[in-house]
Amino acid sequence: MEKHILIDKGEVVKRFKDISKDAHKGVQGHALIVGGSYGKMGAVCLSAKACLKSGAGLVTAYIPKCGYTIVQEAIPEIMVLTDDYNEHLIAIDHKLSLQAIGLGMGMGQDLDTHQAMFNFLRKNVVPLVIDADGLNILSDNKNWMELLPKHTVLTPHQKELERLIGSWDSKLEMLEKVKDFAVEYDVIMVVKGAPTLIVSKNAVYENTTGNQALATAGSGDVLTGIITGLIAQHYHPIDAAILGVYLHGLTADLALPETGNHAFTASDIIQFLGKAFLIFEH
Repeated sequence: MEKHILIDKGEVVKRFKDISKDAHKGVQGHALIVGGSYGKMGAVCLSAKACLKSGAGLVTAYIPKCGYTIVQEAIPEIMVLTDDYNEHLIAIDHKLSLQAIGLGMGMGQDLDTHQAMFNFLRKNVVPLVIDADGLNILSDNKNWMELLPKHTVLTPHQKELERLIGSWDSKLEMLEKVKDFAVEYDVIMVVKGAPTLIVSKNAVYENTTGNQALATAGSGDVLTGIITGLIAQHYHPIDAAILGVYLHGLTADLALPETGNHAFTASDIIQFLGKAFLIFEH
């Protein structure tokens, strides 16, 4: 029997965990944000900063060499590892002890990046969130879906979703195809839109926060960072997706009196995250 659940404050509060008074960065989780390519380093900056602002104790960005100065200067609180290649990723190698990885933002789709992602997926056992070019590369290599850890979170917008599951004629057909896909590969699907839907096993969750201000470049990169940061803090991936989507939308609702719909940017999502979290902490 399929469950349809609205993601409202009550649904989120029962999943929310406050940070312990004796916490330190070592217990708040270490997240890795993998992506970036020449001209698209902003995506990684947004994602990594959002990951940190969601409460992760440590965040490292794994990027091509061309992004080193950009990321270090944009976010002094995070660490940076670089690939040997300058313009895009040709290997994803690290020796870090991690609790979560977000992958794909601004990564590009060069063939050697495909190979790098395949080699990474073959070895990786860390909980994973995949977005953007990571999803597009998966769409070209559907047999790699079998390599994903259970409960991997995929965050497609409409076009990325179409590449993954094929086209549809109605919202109902789309939802059925997403459910089949989620069950077949044991993944959590965050279908971005108005409203954003989360599909996991036999449940569909419909978000109740957010507005049209979120239709702005980088908004999805920020969402991936938030969800990755929550998983790093030992949230189960479905709870991280539900909480992340709700918070992401809530920032746009909270910002509306200040920014309106036109002037809201992805950086504003990050800026208003603190106010969004405060709703649960009182």
